[in-house]
Amino acid sequence: MTETADAVVVGGGTIGAWCAYFLRQAGLGRVILLEKGILGEGASSRAAGVVRLQGGTPAAVRLSQWSRAFYLRQRDEIGTDSGFTEQGYLLPCFTEAEVAAARSRMEMQAALGLPVRWLNPGEADAANPALAPGQTLGGTFCDQDGFIAPPRNVAAYTVALIRSGVEVREHVAFLGLGGDGTRSAEGSSAGSVETSQGRISAGLVVLTGGPKLAEVGRRAGLRIPAGGVRHQVAVTERHPGLDPARVPMVFDLAEGLYWRPEEGGLLFGMSNPDEPPGDNREVDEEYLATMRTRMAALVPATAGLGLRRVWAATIDYTSDHMPIIGRAPGLEHVTVAGAAGAGMMWGPGLARATADVALTGASDVLDTSGLGLDRFDEAGRSRLATDPIALPFPERIASS
Repeated sequence: MTETADAVVVGGGTIGAWCAYFLRQAGLGRVILLEKGILGEGASSRAAGVVRLQGGTPAAVRLSQWSRAFYLRQRDEIGTDSGFTEQGYLLPCFTEAEVAAARSRMEMQAALGLPVRWLNPGEADAANPALAPGQTLGGTFCDQDGFIAPPRNVAAYTVALIRSGVEVREHVAFLGLGGDGTRSAEGSSAGSVETSQGRISAGLVVLTGGPKLAEVGRRAGLRIPAGGVRHQVAVTERHPGLDPARVPMVFDLAEGLYWRPEEGGLLFGMSNPDEPPGDNREVDEEYLATMRTRMAALVPATAGLGLRRVWAATIDYTSDHMPIIGRAPGLEHVTVAGAAGAGMMWGPGLARATADVALTGASDVLDTSGLGLDRFDEAGRSRLATDPIALPFPERIASS
């Protein structure tokens, strides 16, 4: 028998789960979430959790602002939270070109209400005592930037799904779309979703999938130019010089290296700009050693420290480092969403915007009109300017 639902969301990661929750909050009667494994077992539980308001484009700033505000009100709304910690974030500059670009970004960010300020070299050193003095030409700083605990975020959206009444189907794979002309539970025109446990007739369908979004798209008959690539994260052992009061978050943008406090040590993440697309989740010891050398030069307390944890995950990306939010071409009941590697940073805002677009075609979170699949050409290249504050993902998309 064919089930009926008002909406089916594919993917139980940060974007899909929060989107399903927001669809229920908007008043849809029956929302089904499909997850081929278990909730949060992919990139969502392996992230670094950074929530940075200092986006490189207005869209990035808007998504982060909405997400941060949501993290702060979660406990009142759902009874638990994702563990947001306000830490402050320094984006240091090492060249005059980086200084000019940073000051230009500050104008855009300030116009959007972001409390970002410029720190001269001495002020940057004072704000970050763990940083080796005299290394930078200054940088931008935002006190409101922070981080969440990714496993706690998975727990939070699990609670939200259960309490809101979303029907979670774990170990159920999405196989494709149909167009059988049946009706949803509320009588609206619907297509169908084929799953490993049967067919569901749905008024709305939302496709997510993080690093597997292109594969999800292929099953739906869509070409989605989103890729996946290895990203590595490590946590050092404890050190008194790495007390959270001495270590704001820092993003060494040119090297694709960032760090933040974690358990009395330092959590640092890195992406190799020469890494080819793929789902390799083994630790690259050679590249890790290279980044540790860079880290030791900038944060001397980390030199020689043991590592408590090291892991690699597959992170999603697009050619312009911008999210995907939009209805699928020719399929008005199907909406596609991808976070371009910023699932923790943009996740709730992106999920809410996606739910809005699925329901009405637009959102008050941000203007989504330019973020759909139609911005990409046949080679996966985007007509949008690339977000300059992003990890160095590959320039090509494996699926293209």
